[in-house]
Amino acid sequence: MLIHRGYRYRIYPNSQQAILFAMFFGCCRFVYNYFLALRQKVYASERRNMSQYECMRLVTELKRDKDHLWLTGCDSMALQEAIKDLNKAFVNFFEKRAGYPRFHKKHYAQSYRTRNQGHSVRIEGNYVIIPKVGAVKARISRLPQGRILNATITRTATGKYFVSLCVEEELVPKPNNGGVVGIDLGISDFYADSNGHSVPNPRALRLHEKKLRREQRRLSRMIESNITGYCKGPKGGRVPVYKKPLSECQNIQKQRLKVALVHEKVVNIRTDMQHKISTRLVSENQVIAVESLNVRGMVRNHKLAKAISDVSWGRFLSTLEYKAFEHGSDVLKVDTFFPSSQLCSECGYQNAKVKNLGVRKWVCPKCGAVHDRDVNAAKNILSKALGTVGHTGTGH
Repeated sequence: MLIHRGYRYRIYPNSQQAILFAMFFGCCRFVYNYFLALRQKVYASERRNMSQYECMRLVTELKRDKDHLWLTGCDSMALQEAIKDLNKAFVNFFEKRAGYPRFHKKHYAQSYRTRNQGHSVRIEGNYVIIPKVGAVKARISRLPQGRILNATITRTATGKYFVSLCVEEELVPKPNNGGVVGIDLGISDFYADSNGHSVPNPRALRLHEKKLRREQRRLSRMIESNITGYCKGPKGGRVPVYKKPLSECQNIQKQRLKVALVHEKVVNIRTDMQHKISTRLVSENQVIAVESLNVRGMVRNHKLAKAISDVSWGRFLSTLEYKAFEHGSDVLKVDTFFPSSQLCSECGYQNAKVKNLGVRKWVCPKCGAVHDRDVNAAKNILSKALGTVGHTGTGH
């Protein structure tokens, strides 16, 4: 069975290669924004949507225009991929999976994608060969075992460069130990399982919140000190007038980097923990039962929104699912409204008093069993997922 797998490597371009990357980022951003504006204009005047292939044909004509000859220096496949990204953004909007496409900005993270044609993208030793850039030094952790389809080069907000290779390769099933477990995701603990084990929540954002707040305040003060006044914006709002463009203020750019580094640290802590936990779960278990969570609805609770966003349940479940597929494990999901915390895992009695999140331990009034809230919920999730729950209580 053929699958698409991603390989991400840190790359270290030299000064000339960094200039080429910056040019390619700018060209792809320009093409994306140019055709987004063009599609808006065509729809407003002709009431029709331009197709992806119509835009691709116009890219070739645009490169011949004397005012846009600089586009010829860019990787032509990268410009086509920018058109594909724009078309995908419109498809997601029309199918109500995302908002209306927005114009790409020059600052912060930048990326472009190029296709592998004629073996133009490949790995040679400790270098990655990229079209029109050449051999870029890389930190190769593991080699792809299939055909490289495309490469995405990214510059993060902190100035680091990465290349992500999309590889088509044969799926080689990995073993698991055949266990069965139910897990209840939480905030105080990242999760508790039906075997009585729990994993503490690293609280990465809270851990660095004080430093992040301090650096953001310094950045805000620097920007405010550069404002001379305000003028009326195109939509009626107030737009600040700066003494000097922010991109030319070296101290502001240095402070922006400090803020970005704190955010990057938070993301790295969270991602590292999720990969380690998900790998262990799929390696040890054949069946993993989890609860379907409406994260978008839960973050509307302003008292818990920051904590829920910090724990990143959605990304963890996505990571768990694709790793389970590779290990031949099954991820079984239980309905969101299943009252896992309220049911006694011993006798099935439903205790409505446990709806209060402050109740961490409780005694079943019917059978006298003593329950830890999260472990009991994990046991009920596992039983429900396996189809062995015979209790009458199925709702809140």
